[in-house]
Amino acid sequence: MKTKLGLLYGGKSAEHSVSLQTALAVIKALDLEKFEIHPIYINTEGRWIKGPELTGPVDNVKALEFCPEDSLTPAALALAIFQAADQEQASLDVVFPLLHGPNGEDGTVQGLLELLNLPYVGNGVLASAAGMDKVLMKNIFAQAGLAQVNYVAFIKREWDKARESAYEKVEAELGYPCFVKPANLGSSVGISKCRNREELEAAFEEAFQFDRKVIIEEGVIAREIEVGVLGNDEPECSVAGEIVPKKDFYDYKAKYEDGNTALIIPADITEAEYRELKEMAVQAFKALDCSGLVRADFFLTKEGKLLINEVNTMPGFTPFSMFPLLWKHTGVEYPQLIERLVELAKERHDEKQQIKYTF
Repeated sequence: MKTKLGLLYGGKSAEHSVSLQTALAVIKALDLEKFEIHPIYINTEGRWIKGPELTGPVDNVKALEFCPEDSLTPAALALAIFQAADQEQASLDVVFPLLHGPNGEDGTVQGLLELLNLPYVGNGVLASAAGMDKVLMKNIFAQAGLAQVNYVAFIKREWDKARESAYEKVEAELGYPCFVKPANLGSSVGISKCRNREELEAAFEEAFQFDRKVIIEEGVIAREIEVGVLGNDEPECSVAGEIVPKKDFYDYKAKYEDGNTALIIPADITEAEYRELKEMAVQAFKALDCSGLVRADFFLTKEGKLLINEVNTMPGFTPFSMFPLLWKHTGVEYPQLIERLVELAKERHDEKQQIKYTF
């Protein structure tokens, strides 16, 4: 029996195009002898469009952007899926949310799939929401005792009322250089490096276009080291990789468009540093109650100190993406990686079915 796999991609998010690239890469890697591929596209207006089953290769993202005339609201599509799932032959066995950013990676879609009682790949509601909000994530890491850079955060209304005070707080507690980021976004969208007050003011303006909350992080001179984590209650780590951007930092264009970045896998670090990296990655994974997968990002200072930067609960699967490359160098090829994630989704779902809801 083939696994009926629903691919959920697109989304009402600034990372819509990233999601399309991820979906295209996953579709190309899936074994059609093992999977029935059922695409579900979310357009930029938030309409859901269930496309026809994919029975052959797809060459470009345009083929995955279905006609809006056939679109449904999320509630209507959810109802259709739920009704089919209640029948003898379920419409979908597993859903793979290939969504990045808000309205997809932040626990909203995961909550919908929980209500439908459908197995889905990746992190649950709590881990997705906390992993999306960089402020909450860093607060949880601090509680878990994980070393990280200093940071401050502001909401838009707070900044609007006292901009000068906000800038002074950044300068007093962090200094320059620093990085200003939307709290609830990924893929380096809306991020700015600031070296002075003028750049700081412009960075606040930029970041608040994408979120009502921003985080400002202390700049450190360090190498950027990443590791992939795979599993549920007993997560495993990949080899480590290093990102060497040819610009000031690993921005959106370097990640998804021109590949203007050197990815060194495995990273040139000591065995002791790798052991500590793995321990911290697993600790972060468990602190957020993650499942399925994360990519854990670290800074390694010239003094040899490891600082956790963040975890990404749905790392990209594009040709330039670090997560699948890390696992490839660990011995897990891309198709195997996807199959493993589907297995982990079923495992976690089966475990949840054992929970009692009456007494």
